[in-house]
Amino acid sequence: MKLSLVVPCYNEAGNVAAFQAAVIEAFRDCGYDYEIVFVNDGSRDATLHNLKKLHQAQECPVKVISFSRNFGKESGIYAGMEHASGEYICLIDADLQQQPGIVRDMVRLLDEKPEVDVVAAYQDRRGEGTVLSFFKKCFYGLINHLSDVSLHADASDFRTFRRSVRDSLLELGEYHRFSKGLFAWVGYETEYIPYVACKRHSGKSKWSFRKLLNYAIEGIVGFSTKPLRYSIYLGILTALAAVLYMVLVIVEKLAWGIDIPGYATVIVLILLLGSIQLFCIGIIGEYVGRTFEQSKDRPVYVAKEILTYEE
Repeated sequence: MKLSLVVPCYNEAGNVAAFQAAVIEAFRDCGYDYEIVFVNDGSRDATLHNLKKLHQAQECPVKVISFSRNFGKESGIYAGMEHASGEYICLIDADLQQQPGIVRDMVRLLDEKPEVDVVAAYQDRRGEGTVLSFFKKCFYGLINHLSDVSLHADASDFRTFRRSVRDSLLELGEYHRFSKGLFAWVGYETEYIPYVACKRHSGKSKWSFRKLLNYAIEGIVGFSTKPLRYSIYLGILTALAAVLYMVLVIVEKLAWGIDIPGYATVIVLILLLGSIQLFCIGIIGEYVGRTFEQSKDRPVYVAKEILTYEE
């Protein structure tokens, strides 16, 4: 098997058949074997039903891994890589915003350049709003400043890589996974190519601003401990500011006999210092919570049903 296309699916009932048709068309007369590994991530619509129809028809080799509930896209990527048989593995979405024809170009690059291990695509032009684009730029700037690894701006999970890269990723048994960071952490020679995202074939995007924010926090906490150190620096600065203010108040009282401001000053200081303490405790809590969940050693996903074309 030359190529495995790993396709996480959550409520993609209107897309999976069109996606398979696009793959068959894109790889017609390609000269090598390929398979599609669909991962049903606890969909609540007819996604699993439609995937089973594709599996039964077997117009091209199709595997279906169905989760017992929704575990998230990262778990879907992990499960798909585990069950991929190809020499090359491609991560691609089912909504056809990422065209299968680009994957064929990725495969050709890997064939022509044996020194390259990963071909990753980044959006050359984004159709999103100014506000969302601004926050994404802030995220990449922040995580590249905090983390020991560097993430390519606008690079997505849409990439094709060799099986050796897949093996390295599967060795990382992290419960909280952030694929962009994991690819950067394992290293390997990566070539980036631009692409233009198409409109979704069907349905709406699953990514809200809240989910993107949580995803960003996941990446920062998962690949940097600097926020913990910065909370120490913040504590030192506030302690110095408190000492300086105390000295100022004492000098004013002894030198000029000025009445010490009372209620308003005390309330403001309490709110300020209290918010700083809660902020730092929240940072510590994020790391402690992840350590606690990782210590349970739970699996990344639970597969309710696995359908393979060999059967």
